Amino acid sequence: MLKNFNNTVFDLLHEDFQRSRNVTAKYVYYKPIGVIHSPYKTSEECPRQPSLSDSVIGIVEIFPEFEEGLKGIEDYSHIVLVSHFHLVNHFDLKIKSEERGSSERGIFTSRSAIRPNSIGISIVRLIKREKNKLHIHDVDLVNGTPLLDIKPSQRRFGYEFCSS
Repeated sequence: MLKNFNNTVFDLLHEDFQRSRNVTAKYVYYKPIGVIHSPYKTSEECPRQPSLSDSVIGIVEIFPEFEEGLKGIEDYSHIVLVSHFHLVNHFDLKIKSEERGSSERGIFTSRSAIRPNSIGISIVRLIKREKNKLHIHDVDLVNGTPLLDIKPSQRRFGYEFCSS
């Protein structure tokens, strides 16, 4: 009986897995919830990650229709910004890494912005909230970068952040 049950469960899981691989949508669209304001005008000016930004101050402006979602954000010292690298217009699956002796690596082993989906993740320090504006330290994004989402950064969920 148990053997038949396990085979049935396996068959159902396998069927579900096969269905999930048949992606019906060719594209996924997101509506930005805000915009990043920073002193950086080009991607070349930006540090590779927040911990290298030398405590640069920026502002996350949340669009008015999403402001209610910020309730309680002040309880967190760090937040995760999910953004769209809007200046990237191509991608490479292989890159040369200066950090690793100019060896060729796959894009998914790097923090490069030149990715198939141009999605950025930055963990920044939250300084204060003023209505729909979040004042942050350690910004590593170009001025005008569309913001897709915000999440609280918590060590218990595996997010590590640099403290000064």
